[in-house]
Amino acid sequence: MSQPSQFSLLAQRRFGPFFWTQFLGAFNDNLFKTALLVMLTYEALEWTTVSPATLIVVIPALFILPYVVFSATAGQLADKFEKSRLARVVKVLEIAIMLVAGIGWMTHALWLLIAAVVGMGVHSTLFGPVKYAYLPQHLTQQELIGGNGLVEMGTFVGILLGQILGALLIAHKPWGIELVAGGTLAVAVLGLAVSWRIPHSPAPEPALKISANVLAESLRNLAFSRRNRTVFLSLLGNSWFWFYGALVLSQFPLYASAYLHGDYSVFVLLLTVFSLGIGLGSLLCEKLAGRKVEIGLVPFGSIGLTVFGIDLYFASLGYSNTMPVDLAGLLAQAGALRILADIVLIGVFGGFYIVPLFALIQTRCDPHHVSRTIAGTNIMNALFMVASAGAAMLMLALGFSIPEMFLATAIMNAFVALYIFSLVPEFLIRFLAWLLIHTIHRVRTVDIDRIPAHGPAVLVCNHVSYVDALVIGAASPRPIRFVMDHKIFRTPVLGWIFRTAKAIPIAPAREDAQLMEQAYADIAQALEDGDLVCIFPEGKLTASGEMGEFRGGIAKIVARSQVPVIPMALCGLWGSLLTRDRGKLFARSHTRGPRSKLALAVGTPVGPQQATPEYLYEQVLALRGDWK
Repeated sequence: MSQPSQFSLLAQRRFGPFFWTQFLGAFNDNLFKTALLVMLTYEALEWTTVSPATLIVVIPALFILPYVVFSATAGQLADKFEKSRLARVVKVLEIAIMLVAGIGWMTHALWLLIAAVVGMGVHSTLFGPVKYAYLPQHLTQQELIGGNGLVEMGTFVGILLGQILGALLIAHKPWGIELVAGGTLAVAVLGLAVSWRIPHSPAPEPALKISANVLAESLRNLAFSRRNRTVFLSLLGNSWFWFYGALVLSQFPLYASAYLHGDYSVFVLLLTVFSLGIGLGSLLCEKLAGRKVEIGLVPFGSIGLTVFGIDLYFASLGYSNTMPVDLAGLLAQAGALRILADIVLIGVFGGFYIVPLFALIQTRCDPHHVSRTIAGTNIMNALFMVASAGAAMLMLALGFSIPEMFLATAIMNAFVALYIFSLVPEFLIRFLAWLLIHTIHRVRTVDIDRIPAHGPAVLVCNHVSYVDALVIGAASPRPIRFVMDHKIFRTPVLGWIFRTAKAIPIAPAREDAQLMEQAYADIAQALEDGDLVCIFPEGKLTASGEMGEFRGGIAKIVARSQVPVIPMALCGLWGSLLTRDRGKLFARSHTRGPRSKLALAVGTPVGPQQATPEYLYEQVLALRGDWK
């Protein structure tokens, strides 16, 4: 059945008002900040005696400062109070800040404008945990990746449009200041109006006591996140992206003017193509992920960030123009399109990287601690962005050119990715599985939502090929512990994958009775821990394409752990190169070649009392039908 597009969420009250509220907030932040920075760049002497170079460094830092100081408190507030009400309070605060800024604009009081910058940093800090904790409350697992994609797209488009409009309005003489003051206030009022449509979102912990010690609470948040290794390393991976993005984006103004020899329109073009890339990548995530939280996209995104970051260095070396150019002039230069393509693709792969990471954090962290976990993410993001500024200054001090800074960042990204993926091999395993079903095969799932989103269950499936586990694992919305023959488990190279996937080796009693009993104990413990366990009750690959008799191990598992059993059937794999089909190799590769169609059909859960080998055999056979 065709699924509704993620864009259909925009027309639904549970998502649309929230989306536009956060979009308008990001838009207004950047409209105000950009107008102020442009004004201080070109008209600083009319406002202050402080160096423009100093102000351009200090003002963004002041905007980020509240993320470090108040994120922990913001996370507590979002967990304690109902979120739609909190969103409206934040929007009222935004109106007050823009009124202060308006007075600053009209009286040429720079200190009021800087105070408003800090205020907008507080506004964004308070709304951040609400933004990402809201989604899991109102979206299903299948909608979460698409919803996150829309939010990321909306955020970056809002940033882009705010920057462009801020620069255009402040430059409009003689009414630039008035246009900015009135425009930012109007956007804040519109944001409040839209926020009244956000539906009720109950607080997960209304009895939570707000800590007055922001430093202690910040450390407590990070310590809590560390309890879940996968979530914490995902937080680090997310913060690394902000380091990467902040370092690259911070060099765009100088890269546009000093390296590409372009005017302001060239700088806007670089921002535009990067933001559009992020938006496109974020939106494509839903399609590539198959409407589930697919963390296999994270290594894919990381590879792209490195590959196209390195290519941006080489593309920059091939740019030879030394004459001043505007946007049209840049596009006429040799090598310019390659530079723009690299920037777009860095954005696209950044979307592939960041959206699944956020969805994983939302779904794997403690449901009563989502907002505080997001707050911890914001703290680390801010620290990593400050670190990126330090890294940029260090590289400049060492004499790096801007293209060399892009190259160094891309290479650092490769090392960071290898480090994170070595600590959490689930990312790499999911990537290999995702690659399999998006290159060699086309997999259609039937009733995949019958796999429970939470809690233990045993999955039983027919055994057709050597890649059955990868296909099932890639299609499942949750990690699965597979039970496999001990000889296959010890296969060189592949054994590493099986061990890191926490597969459970098993042997027949005649070969190793102790290992068999240990396997049953491990299965029981996995189910006790709330995991999914998958077994192939035939005990071996089919040699004919027909299903073999289901052995009695499933009955022993269910007798020990009273959990539901989910029958499944793989269809279409028989005859591929990775089966035991004795047909001619050429005929097999021709008839079951690249992009061959497969299906994974999931049946209704079977209670432990009904889950006999014979009954489950009939269920799987019915699901498979005649398609082998």
